Amino acid sequence: MPGDDEGMLSWDESVFRDEHVFEVDYVPETFRHRETQLESLKYALRPAARGSRPLNTVVRGPPGTGKTTSVQKLFSELRAQTDVRAVHVNCQVDSTRYAVFSRVFEGLFDYEPPSSGISFKKLFGQIADRLVERDDVLVVALDDVNYLFYENEASDTLYSLLRAHEAHPGAKIGVICISSDLALDVVDGLDSRVQSVFRPEEVYFPVYDVDEIVDILRERADRGFHDGVLGAPELDRVADLTAESGDLRVGIDLLHRAGLNAEMRASKTVSVDDVESAYDKSKYVHLSRSLRGLSDSERALVAVIADNDGEQAGAVYEAFHERTDLGYTRYSEIVNKLDQLGIIETEYAEVDGRGRSRSLTLAYDADAVVDRLE
Repeated sequence: MPGDDEGMLSWDESVFRDEHVFEVDYVPETFRHRETQLESLKYALRPAARGSRPLNTVVRGPPGTGKTTSVQKLFSELRAQTDVRAVHVNCQVDSTRYAVFSRVFEGLFDYEPPSSGISFKKLFGQIADRLVERDDVLVVALDDVNYLFYENEASDTLYSLLRAHEAHPGAKIGVICISSDLALDVVDGLDSRVQSVFRPEEVYFPVYDVDEIVDILRERADRGFHDGVLGAPELDRVADLTAESGDLRVGIDLLHRAGLNAEMRASKTVSVDDVESAYDKSKYVHLSRSLRGLSDSERALVAVIADNDGEQAGAVYEAFHERTDLGYTRYSEIVNKLDQLGIIETEYAEVDGRGRSRSLTLAYDADAVVDRLE
């Protein structure tokens, strides 16, 4: 039996002390290297704890820099210590105004609104009335707010949230917009009617440096693995690969997958080889997350581009139309969204006799994209 050998796991053993520590929604008890950002967010939220409207805030930074974790940590504290109603909305999943307000409704009433048959006006009215009736302050975090911009829903959503007090005097609502799209200027992208009431504070989350990455990953490994599972050379290799990607989520996923690789070998310790082979999958964490949030027609276009990588936009459209029966306008909207998400790259070039045309290429290895679409 493998368990009889020293250094080998028996059937009922695991390298993991607590596997949940490596999951994307885990909020660590101690949260390091973001003290400045947490203080800025507390400053913006403090009026809510006193019963006033909080300051609106834009939280920006590359993926995997602690934005969501920071907001979730403060929201947990607010809920535990005050009467503030704090609702976190994942706009990658809820990317329309109606979907956002359904999530807010659920956060206030503890049950979902009917999936059909209720107008936005009625949904909005019930939320605002509840806030006024209980004199509650509401803070809404629009996480991955860039998805609302991709669907042209951002201005209407923010307008409804920020001007609620006009139709319902006494409604106190503040908004935190979280964006990982550094090319997007959240304020500039909004209608002037929203800009006039938004005027946000801005909190920026820079990429972690290598020392910070080592510190955070060491703590995560100490909580998630049993003693002695991960040595210093293996941790350093995970940190180097994480720094290369610029995304802490890659490192956390890498620790998890390296642990699973060790278990597959029935080994009690993670080797550098376990880390290297895990990186082949972990480096695509951002791609997997982006693809998960796409609709069927958007996924269909990604698959068509994978089949026609580098082709002109016209040829790609014909193949897409054949597969989905959708028209050129919707096709063009999806191309722009995939480009903004960094899944594809578009390049204009002169084509003989036809003027300028766009070529569409995947920003990732085609096989890796196709694997994650299935």
